[in-house]
Amino acid sequence: MKKNVFYLLILFFFVASCNREGVQNETADVEVFQKDPLTAKQINAEINQSIKDKGSFNWSQSSNHVLWSAIFRGNRMVSIGFGSSKEDFDRSKSPNTNEMEKEILSVIKKYEGKDERAFLLLSDRYLNQMDVVIEKEETISALRQMKIIRYLEPADYHYFEFEAQYNATAKSSGSGSSGCGFSSTTINAADYTATTPSAKIPWAFTKHSIPDAWSYSTGAGVTIGLIDTGISPDQTLLGSNFNNGASSGRTINKFGVYNSDGSGDQCGHGTKMASVMTAPRNNSGLPVGVAYNANLIAYRAAENVVLETSSEQTGVKTAFTELANNTNVKIISMSMGHIFSVGKIEDGVKYAYSKGKLIFCAGGTSTSFTNFVGVIFPASMSETQAITGVKENTSNQKCDVCHSGSQIDFTFQMERASGNTVPVLSYYNEQADYVGGSSVATAATAGIAALVWSKNPSWTREQVLNKMRQSATYYPNPNSSYGYGNINVLNAVQ
Repeated sequence: MKKNVFYLLILFFFVASCNREGVQNETADVEVFQKDPLTAKQINAEINQSIKDKGSFNWSQSSNHVLWSAIFRGNRMVSIGFGSSKEDFDRSKSPNTNEMEKEILSVIKKYEGKDERAFLLLSDRYLNQMDVVIEKEETISALRQMKIIRYLEPADYHYFEFEAQYNATAKSSGSGSSGCGFSSTTINAADYTATTPSAKIPWAFTKHSIPDAWSYSTGAGVTIGLIDTGISPDQTLLGSNFNNGASSGRTINKFGVYNSDGSGDQCGHGTKMASVMTAPRNNSGLPVGVAYNANLIAYRAAENVVLETSSEQTGVKTAFTELANNTNVKIISMSMGHIFSVGKIEDGVKYAYSKGKLIFCAGGTSTSFTNFVGVIFPASMSETQAITGVKENTSNQKCDVCHSGSQIDFTFQMERASGNTVPVLSYYNEQADYVGGSSVATAATAGIAALVWSKNPSWTREQVLNKMRQSATYYPNPNSSYGYGNINVLNAVQ
């Protein structure tokens, strides 16, 4: 189902809660089940109150009835993570995977009164995770009492769609910018400098000494994985002309894992993220990327930046696991998220992290409706580097729509006093545009990591991170809301 246009006016993000409360182990007390599910308005109210009171929300903290109501309102789809402990997410390292899965399916079969062919939607190949259809609250209660259940969540609860229906503030948030857009514009001459052979260096790159760093590293030999909305088939500089000019000798690959409709960007967001990271340096007269000699593997994993639907969450999980298993990939960048944690995506992130990947995620960008939240998911996870955007010549003044908080690791200057943001390639060939928020800050920082790793190809993830930290504003004492701040990239590659 297509999302409400409201999603595209939210700009990607919201808050995160990612800390596990441990494996479910509820007592087997007899419960009296309410017949009618709560309304979506009531469910959203509980989510919002938890975020305002605790700074986060997690379905594990909800009652059986609230959880079942959200499942009922979310097409009865349920995401289940299982394992012998809360960190038992990797099938290849879990000797009892098949037994645990059979035990769970037998409980569902018992309470639902159906054969598993009628309720099993997906059993993940790499993770201890499955998606099922559940009708009864009794089934939810029985499953939550099992010690092998790591999480049990609604797989298709459309929080933002419901919020747009019931929240007057959300309805009026149309003044905000969205993650999607297909516009092109003439780049202001003050927002770039020219470089050979005929490319534009975005002003933000100069603020971070990226052009000076190119004397030492251009990202050659490093492969970045991008999880986003895909890449425009109409932008040849991220296609047939990706490998030319001063950017020769590299590769770009594109995959689609969302709704089986290909890798082509139908939003515009992913195209801009790919551009700021890896756009070629050639004679096109258009903006160049941070790591203009790096390889790129781009996944279309979602319709837009709000990871709300089951197909999007599954797409993101799949992209993380496939990039994790690609030994050529060193860095993963994702400028999308959700207002609260999603178990299957959390598993995917942890799986990629366990494979040595350096993961960058956007700290959050939003309109007035969601400005009460902090760092979004999955940027809030300890396995990711959370990035936010700041105003020009600052390291502790977030952009007008950016989020900040204790989980931020680095910042990137992406908003000028004029309000202009970062020049990038447009969705359309031979055209340019601007992009802002924590999204562009994240993609640019992933590109910076590629420069550091290319200069030091034998380094581990932690060595790369330490060099980035040592080259940033607040090292060795990170700021409470902006982490290590802005990176001086010249220092990072010397």
